[in-house]
Amino acid sequence: MTKRSDDTDIIEQIRSLFGQRGGRSYGEQVTEQQHALQTATFALQSNEDDSMIVACLLHDFGHLLHDLGEDVADHGVDSHHEQLGADTLEPFFPPQIVQPIRLHAEAKRYLCRNNTGYLESLSAASRQSLVLQGGVMTQADADAFESNRYFAEAVRLRRYDDKAKVVGMRTNTLESFLPRVARFVTEQSAVEKSG
Repeated sequence: MTKRSDDTDIIEQIRSLFGQRGGRSYGEQVTEQQHALQTATFALQSNEDDSMIVACLLHDFGHLLHDLGEDVADHGVDSHHEQLGADTLEPFFPPQIVQPIRLHAEAKRYLCRNNTGYLESLSAASRQSLVLQGGVMTQADADAFESNRYFAEAVRLRRYDDKAKVVGMRTNTLESFLPRVARFVTEQSAVEKSG
């Protein structure tokens, strides 16, 4: 677990990393930032609660943290971005945000097993990363995944993630989402102080 620093530091780190690295190619003709904002905007349009909207915004935060380059998957490397992002965010956010982030790559593997046609609907980049992430789940893995408390949230996040590759889509801005992010950071800090 990452050591907790001042609450404002994580908000500034999020803002800064999107500013510095959000322009990287996501591999889908959109940038990392466009993908994140689209994912969160789809959740907002679907009347999801704020925890899901924040999870959607930050689901690929791990991509902004590593220095492996934009074409890491082309080199056969899994950056484990979902774990890196979740581990970094865990000290600042509650489980209902962190766990869907941690599980969203597993949710893709699960959906490939349990939904006819899902695998065929994936983009070339998503299929490439699927192989690196372990491929389609076995039935035993799918059963274990379903037993996770945040299984349904991870699947919903995954569905928004899959849609968020629209060239030229208008979205809410990063700044418009940050008050939601900050509210959860403040609430998590209060929980830790009272505990």
